[in-house]
Amino acid sequence: MEGENNILFYQVESGGIQIEVKLEDENVWLTQTQMQELFNQTKQNISLHIRNIFNEKELDRGSTVKDSLTVQKEGTRNVNRKIEYYSLDIIISVGYRVKSQRGTQFRIWANKVLKEYLTIGYVIDQKRVKEQARQLEDLRQTVKLLGNVIESKALNSEEATGLLKIITDYTYALDVLDQYDHQVLEIQSTTQEELFQITYPEAMKTIKGLKDKFGGSSLFGNEKDESFQSSLAAIYQTFGGKDVYPSVEEKAANLLYFVIKNHSFSDGNKRIGAFLFVWFLEKNNILYRLDRSKRIADNALVALTLMIAESKPEEKDMMIKVVVNLINLKN
Repeated sequence: MEGENNILFYQVESGGIQIEVKLEDENVWLTQTQMQELFNQTKQNISLHIRNIFNEKELDRGSTVKDSLTVQKEGTRNVNRKIEYYSLDIIISVGYRVKSQRGTQFRIWANKVLKEYLTIGYVIDQKRVKEQARQLEDLRQTVKLLGNVIESKALNSEEATGLLKIITDYTYALDVLDQYDHQVLEIQSTTQEELFQITYPEAMKTIKGLKDKFGGSSLFGNEKDESFQSSLAAIYQTFGGKDVYPSVEEKAANLLYFVIKNHSFSDGNKRIGAFLFVWFLEKNNILYRLDRSKRIADNALVALTLMIAESKPEEKDMMIKVVVNLINLKN
């Protein structure tokens, strides 16, 4: 919280005076003029007490006084003036010296404000640390998934390039280091309006067209069981009346994952999964950016497909995050 500053307003209980209080560097600060209002004292009296506090070495000036540059309008001119602000220790000490009940009231209020400020600051700092640690762990897991693919399969140049592109593109979603663009690694910047819902008959017709166009064995697209229907139903499942996967990107990512991992077909599971993924994005009008370039390059799609195929079941959430962050509206 150091370096941050806020302005609070303290209402003097007697007299109805409202004083602007600066909150900065985990302390509260007032000027001599503000202390004059707070304690209902003359400027000369406040100055005398402050001078005596330093002369008697009750407090150290260096740690209790801050200079602030302000611009004041004097006639037609804007003039820079240096104003001294005094910390809570000085304010309390002056309050004791003038024997002011207002000083006690202000001390109680200021300590309450500081306690809340420090507590909130601590919570914010802890959340920031936890978030960065989680994001770093996400990056480690992504690298681990890439490593699993490399260890288990000899890659051609296209596949290797795709893996490199994923890790390069994916870093934009991390703010672990300052040089990365700031974006918390969550499911965000996604498309809520769904133009197209994939159905089992349409999907099977598309798979048949894929086989006819590109050729394939007699086992290509041959269903082994009803798991493909279950995969399609899964991306539209609801809980409490709300979609479990509310955005188009999340549905697409889970469609790709389910088709690849469920091995519903005797042959072609990875090709079918990748094709349906792209087809679903295109039907929902989010496959292309405004400049008509693809949100996800062909070699990156190949790499994603391999990563999912090699991933463990407990890595599913991580894989979905990777896919969504590569096709969301910020990519």
